[in-house]
Amino acid sequence: MRLEIVVLSGPAIIMFLAFVIFPVALAAFYGFYRWHGYGAPTDWVGLNNYKLILTDPAFQQVLWHSGLIMVLSLVIQGPIAIALALLLNQKVRGRSAIRVLIFVPYVVSEVIVGTGWSLMLQSNGAVNDLLHHIGLGFLQAEWLSDPELAIWTLMGIISWKYIGFAVILMLAGLQSIPEELFEAAQIDGASYWQVQRRITLPLLGPTIRIWAFLSIIGSLQLFDLVYIIWGQYVSGTAGTSTMAIYMVAQGRSAGNYGYGSAVAVVMFLISLIVALVYQRFVLRRDLRGAVTEGANR
Repeated sequence: MRLEIVVLSGPAIIMFLAFVIFPVALAAFYGFYRWHGYGAPTDWVGLNNYKLILTDPAFQQVLWHSGLIMVLSLVIQGPIAIALALLLNQKVRGRSAIRVLIFVPYVVSEVIVGTGWSLMLQSNGAVNDLLHHIGLGFLQAEWLSDPELAIWTLMGIISWKYIGFAVILMLAGLQSIPEELFEAAQIDGASYWQVQRRITLPLLGPTIRIWAFLSIIGSLQLFDLVYIIWGQYVSGTAGTSTMAIYMVAQGRSAGNYGYGSAVAVVMFLISLIVALVYQRFVLRRDLRGAVTEGANR
């Protein structure tokens, strides 16, 4: 039994240590130096990099942006995904085609998505041109550069990109709910909305909580779409910069890899703390049930 455990889990443990634990430890080591990315680090600065991060107004701003993106992702994508999943769980014409169309944006590369939307949302892009030709020219706007609109533009793109993943998860959760419960509720005279509120949503709770966890972690680590559409400098003035954008701008682009490594460690710690707190207070019931069921087996 022990040999089987070692053989089966050994490769995964080695990969985890090599590509997760070791890079984090190395980044923590470099974070104590003022290092330019080549040669052995010799300019020891101790905790100065970390103190600078916590007192830098620019980092506080990107931390706020990341938190806002996290909250808006949950508020916007969650209800829409549940509504679409409930709709697509019914027997409607073209259901398979609609499922594919909703899921396609999720599998498209972030580079393609970012490039396409950045071209369409420019001042002379396809979106403003379409609004002009259909008589809605008064709605034309600077979708990417206006600080009051840019964050909502980003949320629209994120929702369009990742809503398919949420819908697929919700559909999988709906499929696991026994049909007998719905039939019994209908026999008792429950309305459609009563069934959804009293049966569907409570039993869909574990799926919603897992999706929310994935969405939270993804929001805290958001980088590619923002970097492709806004870049590391425009994102700051547009109000869409994130912690990962700050790390690249202050680390690699500024040639201060020691400071960038310290930012990476701070990002890791923030994500780890959020994950542990979420698991402790939100996922505890689901995980305890899974452990108990596995032990009984």
